[in-house]
Amino acid sequence: MHIIYSTPITSFYKRKYDKIDIILYDRKVIFYISLMHPKPFQDLIKHFSSLPSIGPKMAERLTLYLFKQSPEDIKSFATSLEALTKLSFCKRCFNVSDQEYCSLCRDTQRDQTIVCVVEDALDAIAIERSGFFHGTYHILGGNLEIGKNGETNELHLTIEKLLHRIKEEKTQEILLATNPTTEGDFTALYIKRKLHIFPSLRISRIAKGLATGGDIEYADEQTLIGALKNRRYYDASV
Repeated sequence: MHIIYSTPITSFYKRKYDKIDIILYDRKVIFYISLMHPKPFQDLIKHFSSLPSIGPKMAERLTLYLFKQSPEDIKSFATSLEALTKLSFCKRCFNVSDQEYCSLCRDTQRDQTIVCVVEDALDAIAIERSGFFHGTYHILGGNLEIGKNGETNELHLTIEKLLHRIKEEKTQEILLATNPTTEGDFTALYIKRKLHIFPSLRISRIAKGLATGGDIEYADEQTLIGALKNRRYYDASV
């Protein structure tokens, strides 16, 4: 039996049919893998199921789709996956890169005086796609969260790296482009307060052209351009 999701279950029971094991919790199917599948097929379903927004049924469909492809296409897919192990985070902005510094940081034509702070690389890609912003980026690696004990996950983010970068470089403006969610707003406010040690630094926040609770990576180009163009500046004394 292969269980994909190891969530704590206080009470569960299992029904076994001819070639399928099903685990039920509160009379709802949690997950199953048909035992009629060969092990490589089961393993691939398991890997697909671990991806965001991919459920068990979709994982099976994806696996079956790949199985139906030509051997050349499957090998090409496997090669692309293996190539991910050769990628790393940019030493400067923490974007995905195949070198020490990503292509955006290596671009000397970009405005080095402004840094757009985003939660992850997909947000930077979305803003870059708008064609409006020509500065540099800084990837936080997520948003700030507060645990039950009152401690934050700041150590897992690159906030301190951002402070060090501002100190070392000739940064004149920080554009806080975290998502317009409760967590994103909290992260932006937290960083803004951290930046008070740089009195001459301009600090701005993307405008509310983006829907509250939305994600930057899903916004269209015109909405992003409006949010960037109409960004509001914080009072440095606050």
